[in-house]
Amino acid sequence: MLADSAVVEEWPVWLEVNGEPAVTWMCTPGQLEELATGWLHGEGYIETLDDLVKLRPCATDLGFWAEVKPERVALVQGDDRRRVLASGCGAVSTFLADPPAVRHTAARGEPPPPETLRALFKQLFARGARYNETGGIHAAALTDNATLEFHAEDIGRHNAVDKVIGAAVIARQPLAGRGLLVTGRISAELAYKAARAGLAYVATPSVPSTLALTIAQRSGMVLVGRAVSGTPHIHRPDA
Repeated sequence: MLADSAVVEEWPVWLEVNGEPAVTWMCTPGQLEELATGWLHGEGYIETLDDLVKLRPCATDLGFWAEVKPERVALVQGDDRRRVLASGCGAVSTFLADPPAVRHTAARGEPPPPETLRALFKQLFARGARYNETGGIHAAALTDNATLEFHAEDIGRHNAVDKVIGAAVIARQPLAGRGLLVTGRISAELAYKAARAGLAYVATPSVPSTLALTIAQRSGMVLVGRAVSGTPHIHRPDA
């Protein structure tokens, strides 16, 4: 049951990469190391935990200093990207690759049957302590199609995704071929993060955007909309 005066925590958290300001998130405090690590992965600064030389929290403010290998920074700076305003809560702005820049790959795998997917979402909703208290927060989880492996909640759906991807990177668990469950719509930014992680599919009770579909098509990733309904919308990449 929702509290009569339910509110959701939201705080700014900043990140510097190799001494330069990189991003400020508006986010729910908690799993902040995972948030920073997942964002670095999604932006291309790291592929594995070994690329992250150091991640140090600020002792007096909500923020982090990250040190990554210089060659990784050069790769990010050399990408053909433009800075855009994100479509959801979270970072004030983010790098988003144009769909033609997304690597075209073969299909990565299939989501489980609809009844299994609905059962996984039931687990996701049951784990949502903040959602059950306030009704005003997003959740995300990685899955091997049998269980939920990592779970996070955040006021921003992109932040929740960064947190679960970051948790897997920190745990040195493989991302390729896993599924991602999200409670909000699948935006282009979210699809790009999932594609970079090598995930097989992203599923949501909501719907994907047109640009998210384009990114998924190029990356060989399946998107599932209306995933908890009796007739989910399964968008498969072209053969």
